[in-house]
Amino acid sequence: MARYELVKRSVALITLTNPPVNSLSSAVRHGIAKTMDRALSDPKVTAVVICGENGRFCGGADIREFAGPMRGPPLLPLLDSIEAGEKPVVAAIEGVALGGGLELALVCHYRIAHSKARLGLPEVTLGLLPAAGGTQRLPRLIGIPAALELITTGRHVSSQEALKLGIVDQVTEQNVCEVAVEFALRAVAKPLSSRRLSALTVPCPPDLDALLEAVTMQIQKKARGMMAPLACVQAVRAAATMPYSQGIKRESELMATLFNSGQARALQYCFFAERTAGKWTLPSGAQWNDTKPREIRSAAVIGLGTMGRGIAVSLARVGISVIAVESDKKLMETGRQMVIGMLERDAKRRGVSASLNLLKFTLSLQDLKDVDLVIEAVFEDMALKKRVFQELSKLCRPTTLLCSNTSGLDVDALAGVTDRPQLVIGMHFFSPAHVMKLLEVVCGPRSSSETIATAMSLGKRMEKVSVAVGNCPGFVGNRMLKPYSDQATFLLEEGATPEQIDKVLEDFGFAMGVFRMSDLAGLDVGWRVRKESGLTGPDVDPKNPPRRRQGRKYCPIPDMVCEQGRFGQKTGRGWYMYDKPGGTNAKPDPLIQNLLETYRSRYGIKPRNITDQEIIDRCLFALANEGFRILEDGIAARPEDIDVIYQFGYGFPRHRGGPMFYASMVGLERVLERLEHYHQAHPDVPHLEPSPLLKKLVACGSPPIQKWREHIKTMHSHL
Repeated sequence: MARYELVKRSVALITLTNPPVNSLSSAVRHGIAKTMDRALSDPKVTAVVICGENGRFCGGADIREFAGPMRGPPLLPLLDSIEAGEKPVVAAIEGVALGGGLELALVCHYRIAHSKARLGLPEVTLGLLPAAGGTQRLPRLIGIPAALELITTGRHVSSQEALKLGIVDQVTEQNVCEVAVEFALRAVAKPLSSRRLSALTVPCPPDLDALLEAVTMQIQKKARGMMAPLACVQAVRAAATMPYSQGIKRESELMATLFNSGQARALQYCFFAERTAGKWTLPSGAQWNDTKPREIRSAAVIGLGTMGRGIAVSLARVGISVIAVESDKKLMETGRQMVIGMLERDAKRRGVSASLNLLKFTLSLQDLKDVDLVIEAVFEDMALKKRVFQELSKLCRPTTLLCSNTSGLDVDALAGVTDRPQLVIGMHFFSPAHVMKLLEVVCGPRSSSETIATAMSLGKRMEKVSVAVGNCPGFVGNRMLKPYSDQATFLLEEGATPEQIDKVLEDFGFAMGVFRMSDLAGLDVGWRVRKESGLTGPDVDPKNPPRRRQGRKYCPIPDMVCEQGRFGQKTGRGWYMYDKPGGTNAKPDPLIQNLLETYRSRYGIKPRNITDQEIIDRCLFALANEGFRILEDGIAARPEDIDVIYQFGYGFPRHRGGPMFYASMVGLERVLERLEHYHQAHPDVPHLEPSPLLKKLVACGSPPIQKWREHIKTMHSHL
């Protein structure tokens, strides 16, 4: 699918035609080969311009083809033949030139980009490397350091940065195809030898080994456990130390290793999961593509704490007028200064003007009577939230949407105190709200399809990854987090240490282990939740707190830590010790070790050696097991939604796919066997009992994750 036309009597204009991004499908590759042969063999043609239809040059490979046998001409020989041609070829880059699209541009002898175009080699984010010469040609064009940074991170660059780096020859705000055609006519008489990147020598820094070693160490720190970035370094090393023919062979060998790896499958699964997450469906039949969202021009945020400030910034920076409400004048002024500072820093980073004129701060809910939507972000207390929603119901227009940022309270209970339950919905942002990409859109049983569509659309506008979930305690993310963190504390009882458990989880790929994350979030948050649920409180014996509560096993160690005033980073002490309150450098604390030893002695627990594998199995299989229960209950529509929530909200390593994908990769039979083993050893821990859905899937032969929905027979969906 490539259209051919002759323009200016002697320039062959080849247009890629494969919407939406002109990906390099087998049909497109065949079309490029056919039209290039025609152009090179036609004596009337003196130059060639390659462009893309509908304002997009080329978005790269068609990932859907990765699962099947390769059809059509292979890309690398096709690109080599374009570069070797005797007529100048100019790439007219508009929109995007990504992955194979940039590799196509690199074999063109000249590159002209529109001022709004973006370029990059994002293959590493799919667990791969640029395998059509990208790792060999880009270093020859822009040097080793710059090429390494782009290839190992997958970062996109603007056309202006691409010009500075030397990737493109010219940037224009005019019609890029017309500019490229005129450029091609001027290039006809010029020699092409210096424009063929494969024939150039890589500009090699004198300290190549030290540079590559430094980049490798940086990758091992930032992309812990990931194969693809390290393979990219090896491929660039080959470009620096080998002739093109040998370097391209090394590139192909490295790609072959990555292509069938579990990490590549996981990352490609993540790619598609993220794109399907917004496609919600209700039992009534209403769904994402047939429900029109409302347009939101104005919004209010109630509460200027950490969450409220981040939500206000997220709304204002996408052009929505925001009224921020606080109950205390001093708190309002502090919040105002912080929101303005956050917006100014964000605007500076993005090179735009801060939208401060969209902000209004007030102490009165009366000022909210005309807004389109309200997001409540007050303290996580049901009685307080109900009072706020009752007031909003009286003050706001009957059409105003009322949203709560609750992280786990009953959204329908809030809807029940209003005069518009169909317009009430949960919008659970993650902290800091202006940075974290996840948004759980919590659909109450009375939330209308229009309300859901509006919340999902608003999330997308704020550049969030929005996932529709059902209404239950903790929703999806926090409901699953409890068995995960419970297992970590049970392992402490049995002989593990916080630093051992965290190291195992961080080596697995988490940015932070469960105890370091708890210190960051604040241990008092979970303590307050446990008090409110009646698990702990003044009636519990502080000297001998029971290890069984509400009919199940309970670990009082987190409560004992909090009782000592150790709330994490904010107090300089938690599971770890820090240099000062607010410090971030976590160090093992002998006092915690003493607490654990005293605790075990008091209850007659003989500590045992806990293996790394047991830590992984108990924490992650308990996490996935709750995910299976969530699917059974209809709280999440598909396993992909759960995995997206854990990737973007809880730092689950993308190269592992998410808790549900990880379970499928390990093998559902093994997950079931281990859960049965641990539940037999700990019968008073209900979340270790394998879920009926997991048992059913194993009985059905452990189908691939994409087929799980066929086996979920939900009597009542909460979506």
